[in-house]
Amino acid sequence: MAEVQLELIRRECSTVLTLTGTLDLGSHSAVRDGLLKAATEAPDGLIADVSGLGFAHDAQLSVFALVAMRLGDWPGIPLALVTERPEQHALLARLPMARYAPVHRNAAEAERGFSDPERRRVVRSFPRSEKTPGLARDFVTEMCEAWSIPELIDNALVLVTELVENALQHTGSCPEVRVDLRRGICTIAVADDDPRPAELHERYTPTEPGLGLKLVAQFARAWGCGRTWAGGKVVWATLLAPRTVAGMTGTRPGEEPRFP
Repeated sequence: MAEVQLELIRRECSTVLTLTGTLDLGSHSAVRDGLLKAATEAPDGLIADVSGLGFAHDAQLSVFALVAMRLGDWPGIPLALVTERPEQHALLARLPMARYAPVHRNAAEAERGFSDPERRRVVRSFPRSEKTPGLARDFVTEMCEAWSIPELIDNALVLVTELVENALQHTGSCPEVRVDLRRGICTIAVADDDPRPAELHERYTPTEPGLGLKLVAQFARAWGCGRTWAGGKVVWATLLAPRTVAGMTGTRPGEEPRFP
């Protein structure tokens, strides 16, 4: 079984993941998971440096298209490939995969190609306390008002309450709340140090904490859980501003706008 070595390098406007080895059926999942983990730390875009990567078959390169589409939902950042090898650049640029993950000659060129609007992002850590859910709600309200999306506040408060309470109940971590806004898509995410996948349980009695998975799914445009490069996880949910739906912006070609 082939192995791929992964090295993470953080730049000012992007994160670069250098891949060395051979991409084949045996290493496909490691490359996919490595890219998704690196994306949780990327501020504005993720770059995969494949100069040192060989591949057994062109079909294996579809992993980059798959990851690029996954990143469109969360964290809402672009993915680009870079290679210093002219023959590899010419080959990759001809493949259908390049429509989703464009190919560049170096990281600086890839960053210039990131054409999405600037991402607004604020992160705040909270202590483990019975007051934490309320503090997190105040934080989310503050950011929605500052970014002129007050229409999302009610739904955002439902989401941050459930995600924070879930972290407090099922992990020993201090929750870190992240609020993002890009192209009218607002993300509420909570990070913790526990790598176990999140389980958002139903509330069966009025006295049980948490609002339950049904409400998260009802209010969110999309939601999910991703492992972080540091070994923990991020549980996220997105909301779409109504004005964005009306203007048909923030959707991919051929994609129907989805209401929060």
